[in-house]
This record gives sequence, structure tokens and C-alpha cells, in this order.
Amino acid sequence: MKKKIILISSIVLILLIAVASIFIFLHTKETKARQQVVDQWVETIEKQQFDQIPTLVTENSILKHDFTTKTVVDKYETVFSGLHANKITISSMKEEKVANQRYKLTYTMNVETALGEITDLHYTAFLTKQQKDYKLDWHPGLIFPHMEKTDRVRYTIKKPTRGSIIDRNGQPLATNAPFYSLGVIPKELGAGDERTKNMKAISDEFSISTETIEKKLQQKWVKDDLFVPLKIVNRKEVKVLQGAQYKATEIRYYPLGQAAAQLIGYTGTVTAEDLEKNPTLSDGDTIGKTGLEATFDQRLRGQTGGDIAVVTSSGRVRDVLLHADETDGEMITLTIDTQLQKAAFDALEKSVGASVVMDPKNGDLKALVSKPSYDPNKMVRGISQEDYDAYANDENLPFLNRFTNRYAPGSTLKTLTAAIGLDNGTTTPTKTHEIKGLQWQKDPSWGSYYITRLHDDVSTVNYVDALIYSDNIFFAKEALDMGEKKLRDGLNHFAFNKQFDLPFAMKAAQISKDDSFNSDILLADTAYGQGEVLMSPIQQAVSYATFANDGKMVEPKLLLDANVKTTQVMKEDTAHKVRDAMIQVVEHKGGTGNTLQSLKLPIAAKTGTAEMKQKQGVYDGTENSLVVAFNPKKENYLLLTIVENHKKTHRTAIELSKSLIPVLDRK
Repeated sequence: MKKKIILISSIVLILLIAVASIFIFLHTKETKARQQVVDQWVETIEKQQFDQIPTLVTENSILKHDFTTKTVVDKYETVFSGLHANKITISSMKEEKVANQRYKLTYTMNVETALGEITDLHYTAFLTKQQKDYKLDWHPGLIFPHMEKTDRVRYTIKKPTRGSIIDRNGQPLATNAPFYSLGVIPKELGAGDERTKNMKAISDEFSISTETIEKKLQQKWVKDDLFVPLKIVNRKEVKVLQGAQYKATEIRYYPLGQAAAQLIGYTGTVTAEDLEKNPTLSDGDTIGKTGLEATFDQRLRGQTGGDIAVVTSSGRVRDVLLHADETDGEMITLTIDTQLQKAAFDALEKSVGASVVMDPKNGDLKALVSKPSYDPNKMVRGISQEDYDAYANDENLPFLNRFTNRYAPGSTLKTLTAAIGLDNGTTTPTKTHEIKGLQWQKDPSWGSYYITRLHDDVSTVNYVDALIYSDNIFFAKEALDMGEKKLRDGLNHFAFNKQFDLPFAMKAAQISKDDSFNSDILLADTAYGQGEVLMSPIQQAVSYATFANDGKMVEPKLLLDANVKTTQVMKEDTAHKVRDAMIQVVEHKGGTGNTLQSLKLPIAAKTGTAEMKQKQGVYDGTENSLVVAFNPKKENYLLLTIVENHKKTHRTAIELSKSLIPVLDRK
């Protein structure tokens, strides 16, 4: 009997375990099925894969709200693409059973839009089992809470005013100005021959090809009674022509035009590539494309404002999802002086080159000029293909920023070599080199390579004579006397191998390609600014300004409120000695800068000619001309000018500087 009872109990226990196992299995399966739908819903919304929504919701719930699977997908895509939603995040998902095979879901959603982030959107949805699968009962409130079937999402924006870029005196360098948008209303052009005649008149008057006009008229959105924009024009260009219409608009304007193009840059409408790089931008936004307009774009653009709201079919606001106040862009104040910038640009005449005007005491960059240039106002207003091609195909590269471009400094670098030698004791006021003839080499190991000089007026040469006559041989010998370490260490006190806090890209000044010269020839050539030395006009100005600032090097700055950073790079007495020699470069009858004597102003200067070489010792016939100059009494400016291939225009840097120096001196 006991055995029978035990057997029955065992069978019952086994049955109970089996039933429990089946129950647990079914429950687990149900839980996984629900979780799978929830996970898919989250992924679909977060990744904005809205075409997957119909597979996750009940068909009856869609029909109940007068939607179809297509219109549901279209609604989601229209709403979220219209908001430029770049990130959607769902969190705090909770599940609660409300009936057999029916569950309530609650969750929170955040949406990052072009206007800002919509946060803490609270949603409620229901999961219902249909046959073997769970699906959501869809309703419009799953797009945005409180939304009903005929509601829409209204996105209104308030564009901020772009900030201006001004000079040290408050004069505009980049500002907003009223212009007119020229366009046509298609039906007013007429038809047939009349249309052809009217289009040609507009084409001829505004230099727009009829092909371009036709292309704009063929855009998909164009209708007979809609204004089709063609070009931005100023008030003086407005002409009454059949079919032509004008709308007032405000665009970016650059008062200095070509004179500051490479520095200031220009703005333009965002491209698809811009939108991909910066999801906070919207179609139609204006951004900085080049120059300071690009560097300071975020500060200049300000913050767009507006509202995102759910509104009824009658336009009543049901719910404001996001409100943001617009913030106008900042005003950027530069150290540039508009008058000096224009004067420096004009002084270069038709030459190819660059000029830098710097305050040697505080590092203010008062003029940064590159020539040839381009008109940034054409770029903003819509440059013609013909004009753009003229710039792009110009062998003198008008888009190149030459005041940051590196060049061999030539003989202007001799001022630094003299200072380094005086500071380390290699060079002294009484030390001389006996130099005979116009060429010299250390010994026969140099083979066919000789260092040359232009004059042999003086055979017993000290450092002052060498600066006056710009004697390559003297400085080559001094470099060999002091050795590579002392010369390299000395140069590194100046602008070499340094990055300055400036709002544009500029490669560091280079002493040589490698960390060592590896030859006496390269060591000697470096001392007089040839070899592999490369410096931008800015870096040269910074280095040479030490002679107008008692041996202190001030880092360059372009923002007026930037801090002044100063380093003592040589002894004060050394700076004065070199400065006095630079005065003799102008005052001595044989000095290479004697032509400046005609200005009857106190001037310290050093000229330079940098030979372009394909390789060491092989001169290709092209020379760049340089000059550095400042007033040794006022020490209120330093000018550095470089002219590329000066033989082409027969105008050297020192000759071109003669019209600019008096303007600088008055400042």
C-alpha cells in the first residue's frame, strides 16, 4: 500500500513539474515576444527607420485613426525630417499588465533638432497579442504626446543677425548691407519671340547667360506666378525690364573688397557636405566659407531661435514642444587698421606678393595683405562661371594666402644671424673678415660650390659693413665660426618651430628640413637666409620686430582683446647694435636701403633677395625681393614686404614700400 501511495505521489509530482515547466516556458516565450517588439520599436524610432513602423503596429489601430500604412510612414518622415532631428533617444521604458495578453508601455523620449533639444516627452502605448505576435496599438500621440490625427507640427524659426567683423577703429570689414534679389516671374516674360527678347535683355543687362536663366526656370518648384531668383544686385544696378522683378534682401558686404579678401574670407549657403559635417545647420543657412568668416563662424552666426509646436488643423497651438530665443552673432574686433590695410594693398601695385604691418611693442597685426586677390563681394552675390574661371585659371593664384605662405627669407635673415653672433660672442664690433672678390668657398671639398656677394667695395668687413652691403660671405663665415648648435639654438629663440595663437592655419617656420644640416654648405647658406630656411611674412615680421622692441619678441595677435605675450630673445644692447646697423643700411650711400633716404624719415631697414633654387647650388633665375623697415625713433610700426619674382615687374619690395612708409609713420 505504501509503495502504491509513493508511486502515485511521484507521478503527481512529475506531472506538476511538467505543467510548471510548460507554464514557465510559455511565460518566458511570451516575455521574449513582447520584449522583441519593444526593442524593435525603440530601434525603429531612434534610428528613424520609419518604414518599419507598419510591421510593428496593428493594422486596425492605423485604420481607426484614418491613416494608412503609407500615410503613417509619410507623417513620421515629414515631421522628423522637417525638424532636422539628428538624434532621438528613448529611455525609462516600463511595462505593466492591464489585461490578459494586453500590456501598457510608458517611456520617455528626447529629440535633438536644429533648434535645440526637445526633452522629457512622455509616451503611453499598448501592446496587444495578435495570433502569435505582440504588436502596438498605434495612435497619433506616438509621434508627439497629445497629438491628434489632423494635427501637424509647426516649426517656426527666427534667424539671428550675423555679427560684424570690425577693425581696431570700429570700421566694418564684414557687415550686413541691403541689396536686391533680381528675379523673374515666368508668366511676365511672355511667350515665343517676346519671351526670347525679354530674356536676352535681362541676360545682357546683368551678365547672366540665357542658358542659366532657362536652367533656373526649369526647377521643379517653379510655377508661372512665383518669383524665381537669379542674382543679387545693388541699388544702382536696378533696371526696369519686362519680366524682371526685385526683392529687398540683406547680404554680407565687404567694404575693402580685394584688399582684405584672403584675411576676412566670405560667406555662402550651406551645401550637403556642410550639413553632413554639422547637423545643427539647416537648408538655406548662411555660413563662413573661408578666412575669418569660417574661423569665427559659430560666434558670428549666433543662435537661431523659434518654436516647435503641435497645432490643430485650424492653426490653434495645442502644445509647445520647444521654444528658443534667438541670439544675434558676436561682433569680432580685429587689430587691423582699415586705412593701413588699404594703403598696403595699393602699395603692392601689380606685383605678386604680401605685406605685413605689425606693432613691435604689442604684437598687433595692423595690415595683412596678399596680392593678387579676388572680390569676395562677387562670391557672396553669386559669381559668374566666367569670373570664377578667371580666378581659378590665373597662374598667380589669387585665392592663395601669401602672408601665411612660407618663403626663403633671403638677406633679411642676416639681422638675426648678426644678433645671434653678438649675443653668443662669436661676432664682436671689432671682429672682421678679410674677403676678396665676389665669391668664396671654405676649401676645395666644396667642389664647384661658391658663396657669392654683390659688392667687393670693402675687403675688411665687420658685421655693420656686412649688413650695409648685405655681404653673404661674411655671414657664411660667421656661421662656420659659431657652429651649427649655436646658430640653430639662436634661431629657435625667434619665430622658428613655433605655433602662434592666430585664427588661421600657418605652418611653423623652418630652419632646415632635418634636425641637422649635415653639411657646412647648408650651415653657411642658412646664415644668410638661403639653404632650407622657410618663413612666412608674419613669422619674419615677428622675428625682426625684436630690433624695434629692445630685444623682446612679442607674439602676433589679430584679436584686439587678446593678451600680449612677450619673450626676451636677445640682450637689449644686442638689439640696439643691430638696429643701429639697420639705420646705416638706409643712411649709408652704399647701403642696399639707401633709396629710402629720399623719404627724409628716420628709417631702419634691411633688404633681401632670395634666389629660388631647384636644388642646392642650382639657381633657376627667379628671385623674390624683400624688405623689413621701421622707424627707430618712434618704433610704432614694422613693415615686412615680399615681392615674388620681382624681375617680372621690375619693382622691388623696397621700391614699392616707399609710398607706404610715410603712411605708417604718420600713424
